[in-house]
Amino acid sequence: MDAESAEGHLLSYSPGSPTVLRILLGTQLRRLRTEQGISREDAGYSIRASHAKISRLELGQVSFKQRDVADLLTLYGVTDPAEREPLLALARQANAPGWWHKYGDLLPAWFEVYIGLEGAASSIRTYENQFVPGLLQTPEYARAVISLAHERAGRAELDRRVMLRTTRQERLKSGLTLWAVIDEAVVRRMLGGPEVMRRQIEHLLEVTAGGGVTVQIMPFDRGGHAAAGGPFSILRFPERDLPDVVYMEQLTSALYLDKPSESEHYAQVMDRLSVQAEQPKQTRRFLERLISG
Repeated sequence: MDAESAEGHLLSYSPGSPTVLRILLGTQLRRLRTEQGISREDAGYSIRASHAKISRLELGQVSFKQRDVADLLTLYGVTDPAEREPLLALARQANAPGWWHKYGDLLPAWFEVYIGLEGAASSIRTYENQFVPGLLQTPEYARAVISLAHERAGRAELDRRVMLRTTRQERLKSGLTLWAVIDEAVVRRMLGGPEVMRRQIEHLLEVTAGGGVTVQIMPFDRGGHAAAGGPFSILRFPERDLPDVVYMEQLTSALYLDKPSESEHYAQVMDRLSVQAEQPKQTRRFLERLISG
């Protein structure tokens, strides 16, 4: 893809999705670098940075400095102003703050990246074995989950953290498709107490009544299964130049995988989970029995 056609695709995204702009710009820079046979180390040297910084830039995990982009374009042989300017303009747009900027004091940088990806994804497939996925949590359940990690937070901070989570859920009203496989332990664990869990399970039944959200329960009686390594999410984007991204959250950081060989492996695991778990209709009956019992 040349610079002009890349510009057309990138500008089709709303200004509220700077993460996507960064990733797409990073993808173009990575393509230009590899076409020239330039290593990350040499590219880093040209902008007075490490090869790790180049890797983060190409993955869209950090903001772009205009000077760095200009220097990299020169190194990669892009000297025509007509080709340079669209990419430099994208670097300026990619640095615009997202809607979550006002919650910046609550968000670690590694999770800001995820929120940006989530806001731009067309579909998310996720496996959870601890909690109901954040996009499907009721405010009361979300408060109980958040309180586990932020036990010293005051009421005002908890309110803002819950608001951030519920604001993210607006994506489900604007075209995001979510497919979640949830371990049975998630809906058995009494987070927040029986009434909070009852309302949470009722909410799962409500959101799966439409067409955009699918939930499958992985029952205890299925024994071991393909996702023995823990929870993960696969995010897919409408832009064909964006690779799928696998997201795995840890206590104080997160892992993002975008190599096709890695994302394809997780997609295969997700396919197997979907076969092993209760199918959507059986899951609804499972949840109905759970709250009636």
